Amino acid sequence: MTRRGNGTLARAGRALGTPLARAGRVLGGASVTGRAAYRVARSAAVTSRLTRRVGRIAGVVAVALAGAVLGLAVGGRTSQDVGPFRTEFSLSPAWSGGTEVAIPPLGSLILDSHKGPAHLTIRLGALDQKRIQQLVADPDGVTKASASAIEDLEVGLVRLGLTATGAALLGAMSLTALVYRRINRLAVAGGLTQAMVAATAGVAVLTFRGNAIEEPRYEGLLANAPAVVGDARRIANRYDEYRAQLQRMVRNVSRLYTTVSTLPVYEPDSDTIRVLHVSDLHLNPSAWSVINTVADQFNVDMIIDTGDIVDWGSKPETGYVGAIGDLTAPYVFIRGNHDSAAIAAAVAQQRNATVLENAATSVRGLTIAGIGDPRFSPDKNTEVDTKASRRNAELVNEVLRHTGEQLAVTATREHADVCLVHDPVAASPLAGVCPVVLAGHLHHREVQDLVAPPGAPFAHTRLMVEGSTGAAGLRGLENPDAAIPLELSVLYFTRDKILRGYDDIRVGGTGRAEVTLERHVIKDEPGPVAAPTPSPTH
Repeated sequence: MTRRGNGTLARAGRALGTPLARAGRVLGGASVTGRAAYRVARSAAVTSRLTRRVGRIAGVVAVALAGAVLGLAVGGRTSQDVGPFRTEFSLSPAWSGGTEVAIPPLGSLILDSHKGPAHLTIRLGALDQKRIQQLVADPDGVTKASASAIEDLEVGLVRLGLTATGAALLGAMSLTALVYRRINRLAVAGGLTQAMVAATAGVAVLTFRGNAIEEPRYEGLLANAPAVVGDARRIANRYDEYRAQLQRMVRNVSRLYTTVSTLPVYEPDSDTIRVLHVSDLHLNPSAWSVINTVADQFNVDMIIDTGDIVDWGSKPETGYVGAIGDLTAPYVFIRGNHDSAAIAAAVAQQRNATVLENAATSVRGLTIAGIGDPRFSPDKNTEVDTKASRRNAELVNEVLRHTGEQLAVTATREHADVCLVHDPVAASPLAGVCPVVLAGHLHHREVQDLVAPPGAPFAHTRLMVEGSTGAAGLRGLENPDAAIPLELSVLYFTRDKILRGYDDIRVGGTGRAEVTLERHVIKDEPGPVAAPTPSPTH
């Protein structure tokens, strides 16, 4: 081939090589881009699978949590007897934790007992009639109930923990099975629920405050309860001392009969009508033991109660009056300002009880007329410092006097020998209408003669105000210096229904266990004094 031909071929080779090189470079670049795209696609797939897995786990967690909450709502509760109460324990989800002690219908005590997502509710239910009767009849009843209450609470809390755990686990697994229908998801839900329960319990234990009971918050009527609100620490410390004295106090009452036998000034004969006057028991269980002992040893013919047998007039308190039926003597009762219509109805159901509401009854020939307090004010404010309060007190006293006027009409019609009112203010219209008026309310004894108007059937009327047979309930525990004794009196009427003597009985006080008896013989009639204006403090 000629040199010219060779040159032509070289130029053709160069011309062909350039696009081939370019094509190679393009194909090489495309290969690099493909590998990058593959890596991106693979990373996106991994991320997608991870997202789906996290989503599935989150879904299982959400379903398990929802099922556990639902299970707690349905089955996270149990019942346990605590003392005389049938008590319900329940757990519910709540970020703030804490404990609520509900006392329907009075309100609740809120305790900052623990942190964590579980709120404990302890709800006191109805009183067990049989157990409350055993409590008030047994001199050691208060001690036994106090000793067993902690054990009852512990048993209730353990049962609640087991029940709540089972309910949460069952709820979580049931809802998971409905949503996913896979065994592996069901196992995961069960494990998660157990972990959540363990974590919740751990937080509650680590943040538990045993002294929370000393700093309660009150809601509802309990915010104004004079028998509950106060220095909780001081009450708790004093209660041990008070409880220790109860049995000794009751035991000492048995010595009263010996004391009476040494009093020769007045000796009741076989025809004497003996009346035991009690008032203002205010739910004190030890009062029943004292009443029963005195009633038996003094051989009383009847018991007269001038009101405030309970504190709040609520339905759970109706069990307290069941002890009346265990007494052998007839029981005549009028309502106090702490006693509701429901309490009066519960008293009336007792086999030996009579409730007087502007009515009269006869026991052993003694005619007794009585009327209940027109107020129902278990949570009333007793301060009278402001002009408005003083005006309100004047209006209340006017209502009380009107109540006394109503009873005066009944007493005149029935020729009553004894009249019953709760507040002594209501006694003033009975001056000269009835020879003896019995009252309470003041928590201390007073005996006075009321001024009789001209032309009244009786020259004078003796007003006898009884102290608190229940030592004013728990009030004495709030302030030891203000503690008062249990007080009750035995009145002696002749066959002609004339009051000739009475024994004032005083049984100790908080921290004191002595029993005293003071006999009063009525000979000369004392001169009249002004009608009383009692202190509106109870």
